[in-house]
Amino acid sequence: MAAVLAVGSLLLLSGCQKTSIPLPAAPSASADADRDELCRRIDAALAYARDRRLLDASVHGAWQVVHGILAFGAELPLATAEGRTQALPYLLGGGGLTGWRIRPAAEGLLATIDEGSTTGQGHPDQWLGYLSQCGAAGLPIDTPIEVAGRMFTLRDLLTQAQADIRPGREATWTLMALAAWLPTDASWTSSDGRSWSVEDVVAMEAGADIDDSACGGAHRLYGLLKAVQAHRQALHPQGAADAGLSGGWAAAQARIDDLIERARRYQQPDGGFSIHFFQRPGNSPDVFARLGATGHVFEVLAVALNDDRLAEPWVTRAAMRLVVLLEQTADVDVECGALYHAAHGLLLYRQRICGSSLAAGE
Repeated sequence: MAAVLAVGSLLLLSGCQKTSIPLPAAPSASADADRDELCRRIDAALAYARDRRLLDASVHGAWQVVHGILAFGAELPLATAEGRTQALPYLLGGGGLTGWRIRPAAEGLLATIDEGSTTGQGHPDQWLGYLSQCGAAGLPIDTPIEVAGRMFTLRDLLTQAQADIRPGREATWTLMALAAWLPTDASWTSSDGRSWSVEDVVAMEAGADIDDSACGGAHRLYGLLKAVQAHRQALHPQGAADAGLSGGWAAAQARIDDLIERARRYQQPDGGFSIHFFQRPGNSPDVFARLGATGHVFEVLAVALNDDRLAEPWVTRAAMRLVVLLEQTADVDVECGALYHAAHGLLLYRQRICGSSLAAGE
């Protein structure tokens, strides 16, 4: 995905259509709105994205649906030939979608890469990574999945990913799953005989070119964040004083700190983030470019920042701007990646700032 999200023909293929049900009228978008009002507007925007932009199995591909599952987990509805159902059990229960191509392989399950596709998996282990992170908590590793009439679990996708990893290969989504499901001191041998550890993958991802990464490096940063957070929790399960990191973990933390500060420094006057992500400041009259960049960066911040920093005014302004962008685009088709990464970021933010979870059908 380019740093500035394209519109036009891409929306015809990957857009998340609106329905005729309008979004509730919103009050003025002031950056100093109190927390309760912000939370109310987040709830309205999330409910609209989840329930009114109904995905359809006959129209939308796996790329769109898996992004929706990332945002809403088991709560995402899906229209099928048999009627309205929940997307996650449909997909994991053997339901068909264009681009959902998973097959048994030597070490587990292999999801085919369709690079450049608007319906299939665009990066190694993208399905795996998003399933490990979906909704507010992700799925357990032993979640069943039906493939070719046989029952497997998500663990089978992970074991194949571990076998297939190679030096220099993009491991952004692989790392998300490793961080979610394995101890951070785990090690294994890939199918080419090379020894690997979670720290090796962290070091490889930390050393990669962020600016040339998918979506301005937001996904790569997200994977590094989840891994470092899991490692810190393993080192200090009771929240004891941090003795510091070393090796690949220290390299990852340094990269994280730098990019979070860049996001803050490049924030735009309206509260949104740079359309160039972490590379340099920049704005655009294109609302879709602003939604894509602000949503991706905000999703990272919702994971990265501690409670005190998440409550800082610059983050509150970003949350409000993201809600406003969703409100402004409620009556038009939007690119599903931009929509659902924004929604996932707001869902994670809402969980920490507003308290109780968004209710189904809310």
